Amino acid sequence: MAADWGLDGHVTVVTGASRGLGEAAVRALVAEGAKAVAAARSAGALDALAEELGDAVAAVPCDMRDRDQAAALVDEAVSRFGRLDSVVNNAGIAPASEFSEQSDEVFDEVVAVNLAAPAALARRAARHWIDARQAGSVVNVASTSGLKGKPMLAAYSASKGGLLRLTEALAAEWARYGIRVNAIAPGACETDAQAGVLGDPDTLAARLRKIPARRMGQPGELGPLVCYLASEASGFVTGSCFVIDGGEVAKL
Repeated sequence: MAADWGLDGHVTVVTGASRGLGEAAVRALVAEGAKAVAAARSAGALDALAEELGDAVAAVPCDMRDRDQAAALVDEAVSRFGRLDSVVNNAGIAPASEFSEQSDEVFDEVVAVNLAAPAALARRAARHWIDARQAGSVVNVASTSGLKGKPMLAAYSASKGGLLRLTEALAAEWARYGIRVNAIAPGACETDAQAGVLGDPDTLAARLRKIPARRMGQPGELGPLVCYLASEASGFVTGSCFVIDGGEVAKL
């Protein structure tokens, strides 16, 4: 029997919603009765998702390199659905390269998308909730790379580590307002980001040997946790990081 998270009438913003973990989060939340502002750069994919899921989804193209566009998603939610209850900061980029060869522009872009934009969106949401005397929930999708730095992913690891520390700081700062801030740290999941691994049997086999569960995660496996953290069922949960990685970090 499926859990009932009490999300009927709940309004959320999900970034990076056009595919992968973000799309899975939108589907899970809408299945539980929520309405979602689905944001990403891929307008075509967003429109297809909104067409499939109907009036519960508002497709809003957004470039997360621009923190003002990210913050404006709060106003989009209130304008389109009349309220805002949660934010799922999922959008992220992970260009892989030797750090000594990486340009400042690439590093700055990773930090802008993975850390600055989520911070701006969370801040705008918090201001809205505080002014409205309303509780709210921020769910930051970090990464196991933010828990343990990974070679060739220095900028990504640094930005996701920063997102985890931001999660803790904001949780402590905003708890008195009824605003909860938590993080999810996924490991390897079968998304487009893993296309190079999934497309090479030898590389995939080597990757799976590092995961005790001997498989990658499915995007949909994050959905129930997102619903829980967005809902009032997690009302006493804040400042936490939930690792979903098949045991990989636990064995390090």
